[in-house]
Amino acid sequence: MKVHLRAVGRDVGRILQAVSLMLMVSIGVAVINQEYYAVPAFAISALVVAVIGVVLSRLYRDAEPPGKLEAMITAASAWGATGLLGGLPFLLLAWTIVLDPFPVWTQTPPLNETTAIFLHPLDALFESMSGFTGTGLTMAAVEEELPRSLQWWRSFTEWIGGVGVIVLTVAILARPGSGSFTLYESEARSEKIHPSIVSTVQEIWKIYFGLTVGSILLFVAVGMPLWDAINHGMTGIATGGFSVHADSIGHYGSPLIEYAVVPVMVAGSIAFPIHYLIFKGELHNFYSDLQTRWVFIWFSIGTVALTGILYTNGQYESFEETFRIALFQFVSATSNAGFGTATVGTGTGQVWSAGATLLMCLGMLTGAAAGSTVSGLKLIRVITLIKGTVWQIKSVFLPESAVRYLQIGERRLNEQQVQREYTEATVVFVLWLLFLAIGVSVLLQSLSPAHPLEYVIFDVMSAQSNVGLDSGITGPDMPAPAKAMLILNMWVGRLEIIPIAVLLGSIFGHLNMYQQ
Repeated sequence: MKVHLRAVGRDVGRILQAVSLMLMVSIGVAVINQEYYAVPAFAISALVVAVIGVVLSRLYRDAEPPGKLEAMITAASAWGATGLLGGLPFLLLAWTIVLDPFPVWTQTPPLNETTAIFLHPLDALFESMSGFTGTGLTMAAVEEELPRSLQWWRSFTEWIGGVGVIVLTVAILARPGSGSFTLYESEARSEKIHPSIVSTVQEIWKIYFGLTVGSILLFVAVGMPLWDAINHGMTGIATGGFSVHADSIGHYGSPLIEYAVVPVMVAGSIAFPIHYLIFKGELHNFYSDLQTRWVFIWFSIGTVALTGILYTNGQYESFEETFRIALFQFVSATSNAGFGTATVGTGTGQVWSAGATLLMCLGMLTGAAAGSTVSGLKLIRVITLIKGTVWQIKSVFLPESAVRYLQIGERRLNEQQVQREYTEATVVFVLWLLFLAIGVSVLLQSLSPAHPLEYVIFDVMSAQSNVGLDSGITGPDMPAPAKAMLILNMWVGRLEIIPIAVLLGSIFGHLNMYQQ
C-alpha cells in the first residue's frame, strides 16, 4: 500500500509547532526563577522546532487527511522527532554554562557534574525521550544540581507526554474533519468522551489539568515544598516519575508524603472516560468498570505478595514500613509512575531478591487501564489474552455448529470479534517480548557481567513500559550502546510497538529491501 508522505509531513509539522509552544512557555519559567542565562537556550530551541514545524506544515498544507497507515507513521515519526528536538534545551543550556557568553546579571552558575552530563548529545536525547514518553529514567545523577528551568522542562515533557503530543496538537491546532481521530488512535488511544474527537481531547485536558492541580494541593498539604509539589504533581498524575531529588519521594523520609503520593499514581492509572463519569457523580464506575475494578484488584494482590516477600526476607525494620514500601513500589511500578522510596539494587550489588524484583517486572509488564496515562500491555489486553486463551481451549470441546460468545466486562463478543481482538492482543504481546529480549541482549553484551540478570531485565522492562524505576544500572556511566537501546525501548513502549513496526516497514519498502 502506498504511503502518502505529504500527509505525514504536514501532520509532523503541526505536532512540532505544538512542541515549540511548550518551549516558549518554558522561557517564562526561566525568567520567573531569575535564570536569565537559560532564556537563549529555550528561545533557540523554540525557534528551531518552530521553523521545522512551520516549513513542513506549510509545504504540505494541501495534503489529504491521513489514513490509518499515514497516521501510524506520523505517530512514530513525530514521537521520534519530538524526543530528538526536545533534547536541545538540555544540550544548549549545558553548553551555555560552559561558554558563559553573557553578562554577570544573567546569573550564569558554575558548571556542576550533573548539568555537565548534558554536554553529550546522546545523554540529552535520552533525557528528552524519557520525559516525553513518560518513562522517568534519567541521566541526571543529582537532580538537585540541575537549574530549575531544566527541572521544569523535564517535568513539563512528562506532563505533556502523559496524554501525548498528538493529543496536545489536536487540542490546540486541529479542526473537525481534519483526520484528527485517525491521528488520535495512532497514539494508542481509542476512548471517546464526546462524539467529536476535538471535544473529547479538550475534555481530557480539562480533567487532566484538574487532577494535576488537585495533586499539587495534596502534596503541599502534607508538607512538600511548593516547587517540589508542582513538579511531582505534574509527573505523578502523568505517571512519569521524574523528580527534583536524586532519592525521588524517598528524599523526604515522610510516611505521610509517601501515602499521599499513592492515590495520585492510582488516579493516573484510571482511564479518562471513567474520570469523566466519576466527576459527573457516577461513582459506581469505581467498581462497575472492568479495567478500573482490576486496577484496584491487581494493585492489592501485588502489594500483598510483595509485602510477603520483603517481610519474609526481613529487609525492613517493621511490618508497617515493609507494607508501605511494598504498596508504594508496586503501585509505582504497575502505574508506570516510577517514583521510588526504596533501593531495588545498586547495579552490581543485590538489595532486593530476585523474587521481589521479578514481581515488580510483572507489574510493569501489565500496566494499568487503557485510556489512562500508563504504558505497558494494559489490563484490558491482559484480560483479553487470558479469557481469550481459555475461550480457545474450551472451543475444542464444543461442536463446530456451536454459537460461541465471550463476555469481557459489559461487552459480549461474537466469534469474529473475539478472534480480531485476541489476535491484536497476541501480536502486541509477542512483539513486546521480542523488543524486550533484544534490549536485554544488548545490555548483557554492553554491560559488565557483574550485573545480575534480573536487574538487567528490570531496567529494560522499566524503559519499555515507560516506568522509570531502576536497579542501579541506568545512569550516565552506561555504555553508549546500552543508552541507545533503552532510548529505542522507551520509544517503542510508548507507542505500543505497532506504529514503530509500520514505520520501519514503510522505510524498508521505500528502499526496496523486500525484493529478492
